[in-house]
Amino acid sequence: MRLGISSRENGPLSRAHANKEKAASAFSSPEDRIHYSTNGQTRLKGNGLMSEKVDRRNFVKHSIVGAVALAATSATSASDSAHPKHISLPSSTSKAMAVEPPSDAEVLTTDRPGSDFMVDVIKTLGFDYICANPGSTFRGLHESLTNYGGNSRPELITCCHEEISVGMAHGYAKIEGKPLAVMLHSAVGVQHSAMAIYNAFCDHAPIYMISGNAIDATKRRPGVEWNHSVQDQAEMVRDFLKWDDLPVSLTHFAESGIRAYKIAMTPPMGPVMLVADSDLQERPVVEGDKLTIPKLTLATPPQGDSGSVAEAARLLVAADNPVIVADHAARTPAGLALMIELAEALQAPVIDESGRMNFPSRHPLNHSDSRRKLIGGADVILGLEVTDFFGTVNSYRDQLTRSSRRLTKENVKLISITSNDLYLKSNYQTFQRYTELDIAMAADAEATLPSLIDAINSQMSADRKSTLQRRGEALAKARQASLERARAEAAFGWDASPISTARLCAEIWGQIKDKDWSLVSDALTWVSSWPLRLWDFNKYYQFIGRSGGSGVGYGGPAATGAALANRKHGRISVNIQCDGDLMYGPSVLWTAAHHRIPVLTIMHNNRAYHQEVMHVQRMANRHNRGIDRAAIGTTLNDPFIDFAKIAVGMGVHSEGPVTDPKDLGPALGRALAVVEQGYPALVDVVTQPR
Repeated sequence: MRLGISSRENGPLSRAHANKEKAASAFSSPEDRIHYSTNGQTRLKGNGLMSEKVDRRNFVKHSIVGAVALAATSATSASDSAHPKHISLPSSTSKAMAVEPPSDAEVLTTDRPGSDFMVDVIKTLGFDYICANPGSTFRGLHESLTNYGGNSRPELITCCHEEISVGMAHGYAKIEGKPLAVMLHSAVGVQHSAMAIYNAFCDHAPIYMISGNAIDATKRRPGVEWNHSVQDQAEMVRDFLKWDDLPVSLTHFAESGIRAYKIAMTPPMGPVMLVADSDLQERPVVEGDKLTIPKLTLATPPQGDSGSVAEAARLLVAADNPVIVADHAARTPAGLALMIELAEALQAPVIDESGRMNFPSRHPLNHSDSRRKLIGGADVILGLEVTDFFGTVNSYRDQLTRSSRRLTKENVKLISITSNDLYLKSNYQTFQRYTELDIAMAADAEATLPSLIDAINSQMSADRKSTLQRRGEALAKARQASLERARAEAAFGWDASPISTARLCAEIWGQIKDKDWSLVSDALTWVSSWPLRLWDFNKYYQFIGRSGGSGVGYGGPAATGAALANRKHGRISVNIQCDGDLMYGPSVLWTAAHHRIPVLTIMHNNRAYHQEVMHVQRMANRHNRGIDRAAIGTTLNDPFIDFAKIAVGMGVHSEGPVTDPKDLGPALGRALAVVEQGYPALVDVVTQPR
């Protein structure tokens, strides 16, 4: 059941509880709050050492007594003039006033609930934030985080949907390199979060989730709590979790809490879930329990074996036309630097599949836009954390009879280094089609790159280095020509309305190019890769890659989570946001406004689910029926969505809808000024499809 007071609970004790909270806020400053360790001693909080212990039982008892008295006084004063001798009250209130104040036995409180110890475990892991849509099955943990934990490290981020919570965690992890925490409300919360978890699973993103659940049937409150409880809560998403556990004791929670973080952060990374029993959260810690938290030791990522590395180096050094294909190769900024070192050692072209920020966009060896030509002419192809190697070396024809054909030369050597081979599940087909390889290293690519680079350098003769240098010079000239060609192509339809995606991206670049910026959205399919073709990406945090599972609704939450990670660094977070995607969770705009998360959202408002428009057109052509009805069920019109008005309603600065391209630059400039002051802003731009 969602937190709040339902009609059946809206009695005198509920009102008394509200008055208790008001009374507490009236005389309790943050410095007055007391945090206890598991042995009942005062503990050091962020704002100082607490030295005085509050008797929670008496505090609650006296608050209830005071609230009842206050209710009686208010009722009497309000009715004295009309009914001086008789007060008519609901029977429950009359009964509460007629009896003696509740005894100690009836007002059960504890200074040390299990959820306080759970907070100690969470704090050990160093989370900066914890995202949640409030829910009653983690109410104990919620209260402990805000009071016992001081709402600091982690700070609670309020989300209006569980899918947004997990989506924010997804984007955050890709910038910060570590997870933030997420709390989910029992069965229905996990159901809401499923698509976002799946995206993270496909994208190898570390997501750390704690889901509440009322496990013991004898402890469940009647009604909704039964409907929201489940025997095996993680089962519904287990096929796309890396690991889950149901701790049955606080010691178990501590050990599994540490283990979950370690598993999430071990390549291939992925989402993990702990199910926190609500009774375990709320039950007092047993006096004398010796609760300890294990030390976290992250696993060293697996590296390719020396023999395979040496053979791969030999093939690459000897190759006339080697090609490097990178997808999720760079996990960290160090990985980006290693990618540059590898490519320059071989003077080989790089095709960046853009699962992450793998390679600088304007580097002379970045030839991502010549993908098919390079694959067709390669004699050795090195794939680094490539999700779909089959799709890299084959072309596919989506016709009435589907077919594929090999793009590569007959004797090409294929080398793969990927941690994906260490972890596969059978139900969801994320592993793509099987590919015949010559060398397959089941290892983390980034961890293997140093030894591969050393092996390449050790096998490189002076003559060979000179030959490769000439190859690099030719590739640099071709890269410059490609950039000039992209600029020329971007000029087509420059003054058109709706606004072209090329002009949209060029105008954004003109506003941010001299600032410390980060693109926190996909830059490929939806806007024809214009940012990667026109902008200068050279820092790891400047691009977060794709969604992984292509689940719609990812964009807004992931961008906001990435912007949250960028905030402390003072970066300008830019989100080129698809219109249909934002409609899955528009309330993420409110979360950005409420928590002062500065993100510049530019709506790519083509007023349709355009990919689906094209699919229906393709089917109509295939069936000889014409494409004039392809808009039915795929477009967002009648009425058009006014995203600027939606943003204003969520507390976000907005501009638009912008339809005249001459108005775009000034609108972006005004919105950017708001973001630089620390607030979110949105510019609604009516655009061409792609």
